Amino acid sequence: MIPIHHILHTLMGESARAGRRCAVVRTFGCNLACRWCDTPQAHVTPRPLGVEDIAGVVAATRAPIVLLTGGEPLIHDEAGALCERLLALGLEVVVETNGSRDLSGLPGGVVRVMDIKPPSSGFEGTTDMRNLHLLDDGDEVKLVVADREDYLWATRTVRERLAGCRAAVSLSPLMTGEFPSLVAQWMVEDALDARFNLQLHKILFPAGEHEVF
Repeated sequence: MIPIHHILHTLMGESARAGRRCAVVRTFGCNLACRWCDTPQAHVTPRPLGVEDIAGVVAATRAPIVLLTGGEPLIHDEAGALCERLLALGLEVVVETNGSRDLSGLPGGVVRVMDIKPPSSGFEGTTDMRNLHLLDDGDEVKLVVADREDYLWATRTVRERLAGCRAAVSLSPLMTGEFPSLVAQWMVEDALDARFNLQLHKILFPAGEHEVF
């Protein structure tokens, strides 16, 4: 059984697949507690579901993509089995992870979107950088930035630690006021070789998205 926060039928809000119709399976629980987390665990009662039940809810949406996110989905022992089942349904499976867990247990064919935590998160240094060697051309590395210090850290990370990384790299600004525009401006001024990742779902669905579970 996997504790579920909710399952959505919506559009992908981030990554190279932003704007495409998808099912989002958000698991409950995380091994980190980032200061700006947008999925607080407090005051939520998780609902346990088995792999087959989750697959059934996802299949009923008829979405071509399923995003497994959290929290941190990889803290759950059945995450790999769930991915296998969803792949067997012919779905494109994307797993979004905070990068602190070993990714080698994910089945082949899964698209991995891995965070590297910035200073503002309170968990800088928790990313298992050995995971970078497991990523390929279809995967992504995401760096959330919450302030100017984060941006400067991200710039150094992209140019030094991610040089030669096969995965696509993106910067994701917090959606507060004019900050996304500032990050976009800084990236242009600094000729930073990374993708600007806007959280599209927060613009399109400020009141929340359609839950199917």
